[in-house]
Amino acid sequence: MNTAVLFVPQQEAWVVERMGKFYRILNPGLNFLIPVFDKVRYVQSLKEIAIDVPKQSAITLDNVTLSIDGVLYLRVVDPYKASYGVEDPEFAITQLAQTTMRSELGKIHLDSVFRERENLNISIVQVINKASEAWGITCLRYEIRDIKLPARVQDAMQMQVEAERKKRAAILESEGIREAEINVAEGKKRAKILSSEADQQEQINQAQGEAQGLLSRAQARARSLELLSNSLEKWIKRCLVKCCRTLRSSFSTISKDQQHIDPTG
Repeated sequence: MNTAVLFVPQQEAWVVERMGKFYRILNPGLNFLIPVFDKVRYVQSLKEIAIDVPKQSAITLDNVTLSIDGVLYLRVVDPYKASYGVEDPEFAITQLAQTTMRSELGKIHLDSVFRERENLNISIVQVINKASEAWGITCLRYEIRDIKLPARVQDAMQMQVEAERKKRAAILESEGIREAEINVAEGKKRAKILSSEADQQEQINQAQGEAQGLLSRAQARARSLELLSNSLEKWIKRCLVKCCRTLRSSFSTISKDQQHIDPTG
């Protein structure tokens, strides 16, 4: 491309060589070149790129062979390194992702593969970024797309899942029976407590009633005695007054009689 005036699209970087040697990188927009001397050698896209990682076989720590593939998301951060640091960046990244996946799977057991899926993705991204720094490419993320197990292993895992499901069902059933028996026992215990409390309250109420009755009768008797005492006191007073009057009258009569009998008279 020996055009003097160039329009570079957005999110692209054009690597220009002058007389076969790197000269500069054209930024998006209007750019000028010297025909014949300047030549656009590489065109790098700065957008995020998704690359399919082909299916491959890997062996876990417990010697189970898996078939696994994935998707790799990349972005060019240094157009110069991406152009001159590696011959085929996509191929190099894909090979690195495959070897890293085999290495990481060889460190874990089969039972941990599905649980550690996210950790596997993170480990692969870290290893790829460490190696691809010299290529001017960064790995944004890696996603495991599909994991296939051998038929015999899949059948064994299915049987294990069924056994675990039956075990959980039996445990849940026994726990349900236990909870039901506990609830029944608690209900009976509560009923007995309520019954004893009712009997106790009934006895308390009866005792309080009897005490109230005794108190009422005692109060009535006290009032009766008080009235009788008051009546007796009044009767005694009247008797004393009457006796005093009678004695006074008698003394007056005797005095008069003595005056009539007096010999000096």
